[in-house]
Amino acid sequence: MQTGYEIVIVGGGTAGISVAARLKKKIPHGKIAIIDPAHKHYYQPLWTLVGGGIYPKEASVKDQLSLIPSGVKYIQEVVTEIDPDRQLVLTNEDSQISYDYLIVCPGLSINWDGVKGLKEAIGKDGVVTIYFYDFVDKTWEAIRNFKGGNAVFTFPNTPIKCGGAPQKIMYLAEEHFRRAGIRSKCSVKFYTAKPDLFDVAKYRQTLESIVRERGIYVYFERHLIEIKAGTKEAVFEHLITKETETVPYDLLHVTPPMGPVAFLKNSAIVDQAGWVDVDPHTLQHKKYETIFALGDAANLPTSKTGAAIRKQVPVVVHNLLALKQGRELTAKYNGYTSCPIVTGRGKLIMAEFDYAKQPQETFPFDQSKERYSMFLVKKHVLPRLYWYGMLKGRA
Repeated sequence: MQTGYEIVIVGGGTAGISVAARLKKKIPHGKIAIIDPAHKHYYQPLWTLVGGGIYPKEASVKDQLSLIPSGVKYIQEVVTEIDPDRQLVLTNEDSQISYDYLIVCPGLSINWDGVKGLKEAIGKDGVVTIYFYDFVDKTWEAIRNFKGGNAVFTFPNTPIKCGGAPQKIMYLAEEHFRRAGIRSKCSVKFYTAKPDLFDVAKYRQTLESIVRERGIYVYFERHLIEIKAGTKEAVFEHLITKETETVPYDLLHVTPPMGPVAFLKNSAIVDQAGWVDVDPHTLQHKKYETIFALGDAANLPTSKTGAAIRKQVPVVVHNLLALKQGRELTAKYNGYTSCPIVTGRGKLIMAEFDYAKQPQETFPFDQSKERYSMFLVKKHVLPRLYWYGMLKGRA
């Protein structure tokens, strides 16, 4: 069956709903559709606080249909292919959906098979993650019931959603161990594929001080390749030497490998790595001018965060409408992203920066310092901004 829309949005997550809401305000009679199979919508930045025992996970979820902007068609099907030459989106229901303009923002996928033994081990015997709704509350359960031993936290050798989250949950866990009076019985270890704790020097210096003061062991350029659940061992590979190291664990928080969604991997619209190939400033596709992309699926050299999407949405809307009206694409995205790094209950570093890894701070004080006020922003302000601002096309 073939249907047509003026604007088709592939993906109904943060980016898809936010851009649809803004477009509907600009062109109220425009024929707009979102294609996404989801029935539930998750505010994933809250999962760090869920894993740290600060929020119930139910606070992070709403029914998807309740968030779709009025007048926007929601097609609950799985996209299987984008044919940019025929301007068609194909789905698992054999639908062929034509478009005048296409916005691609399906997010990314978690590769549970990317670590040997992960799929079988996750959610059991101390192997946990905050990167999936079904397991996020098990993270707090494991932290709360921890009695001592090796607590190991990982960061993979792939792009991920919210690059600071693997550290955030580690800091919350380490703080809990101190409060519970068992810190002397714990060895807290962070194995990261990155060469540094953080990409931006201003914030990295503070984080380096924190891990030193708290006695957290950090191992760089190592990524998790196998979990031996039977013996409670994690196997890491050194990215430079290719040597492997087997580390015993009593608690293992895994940040799983992530990558492009399946239907994009061999698409004509992606780069060699599988990310949608767009101009980093206009967010227009480099080859197909009627296609735009934003969010985690785009090959933008910045952190994949909701804050980045918040700045990308108005650029896509402005430039798509400019293209539609035959005008120059003047809106530019500078790579802004934000990572609110929770370092404990009531403590947060509000990292904000651009493509050049230069701070782009909102508040009139040094945001590289741990602050209670910024923790309150993370806990109370940002969720409301998300549900009632971004997804409504207001912020």
